[in-house]
Amino acid sequence: MRVLVVEDNEVMAEAVARGLVAEGFDVDVAANGTDGLWRAREFSYDLILLDIMLPGVNGYEICRTIRSEGNRTPILMLTAKDGEFDEAEGLDLGADDYLTKPFSFVVLVARIHALLRRTNPTTGDATIAIGPLSIDTRTRRCLLNQRPIELTPREFGLLETLARRPGQPLTRGELLDHVWGADHEGGSNVVDVYVGYLRKKLRAADQGSDLIETVRGIGYRIVGGS
Repeated sequence: MRVLVVEDNEVMAEAVARGLVAEGFDVDVAANGTDGLWRAREFSYDLILLDIMLPGVNGYEICRTIRSEGNRTPILMLTAKDGEFDEAEGLDLGADDYLTKPFSFVVLVARIHALLRRTNPTTGDATIAIGPLSIDTRTRRCLLNQRPIELTPREFGLLETLARRPGQPLTRGELLDHVWGADHEGGSNVVDVYVGYLRKKLRAADQGSDLIETVRGIGYRIVGGS
């Protein structure tokens, strides 16, 4: 799952990003409101962590703008402000939750998972099941025909992204953006390489059948399997 952290405190932003990556999230960081608004508009995220006091464009304005444009990505506001009117304003503008600094990282992760479950039941579900394939998004474990499959973080991210849209073709660009992030400097051929890795592991556990299908001229999609 992909998270955008909009935070101008470099130390805090790096700490939060590092912790979320360790929890299995893919993370982009914006150090000011202008960059944060651009990323929120241009790329697809499962959740946005949004500071209020930002250079360029403040968090309130970012929230107001993307909500007015129909962007329903869950927003968790992070701020040093603790007044009830500040919290009310953020929620009135469309934020989904509010956490005051300083905060415990454990509490932050718990609030993120609760928010994802509340605002998006599909992405909040712990388990994705497609035919004989079962993916636990919390423990980052994958079973195929009840057999565990050892996956690298990138392989798991790719498989999870495909599995969240069963039967729907995803372009290499969409997969690259969601799994590797907007700042990835390599070409889209890395997607083909990792699809190859995944296919090899899945075939070994499913008697040679293909769960990942190539859609000519588009990209890849996951199918039900045997």
